[in-house]
Amino acid sequence: MTLTVRVVAPDKTVWNSEAEEVILPSTTGQLGILSGHAPLLSALDTGVMRVRPGKDWVAIALMGGFAEIENDEVTILVNGAERGDKIDKEAARTAYTEAEARLTQVQNSENRQEKIQATRNLKRARARFQAAGGMIST
Repeated sequence: MTLTVRVVAPDKTVWNSEAEEVILPSTTGQLGILSGHAPLLSALDTGVMRVRPGKDWVAIALMGGFAEIENDEVTILVNGAERGDKIDKEAARTAYTEAEARLTQVQNSENRQEKIQATRNLKRARARFQAAGGMIST
C-alpha cells in the first residue's frame, strides 16, 4: 500500500503524488510515516522532508507548518517549500555561509529581535542547503 502525499505552500503545490514512505521534520524531531499510520496532526519545524515515491528519496525544504495524517493521506500545509532538485546547491551554500556569519555577528547584540531573525534565516538557509544535497558539519 502507498500513501497519498500533498505538500501545499501558499503560492503552489510542491508535491502531489503517491509515496512509500515520508520523513517529516516535526517540532519534536524526525517523524517517519508509512502506510497504515495512526491519525495524527503535527506541527512541522523548518527543515528537510524526505519522501520516497519508489526506490529513490526526494528532499523538500519545508519552512514550518503542519502535517495531517489520516487514512493513508499525508497533507502538509507549509509557509514555504522547495524541492531540493530545484535548488542551486552553490547558491544555497553561499546563503547558508552568510546566514551563519550573520548569526555569529549578532550573537552578542542587545537586540533580541535581530537574534531571532538571524536564527530563523539560518534555519531556512540550512534546510535549503541540505535539501539541495549539501552536507552540514556540526
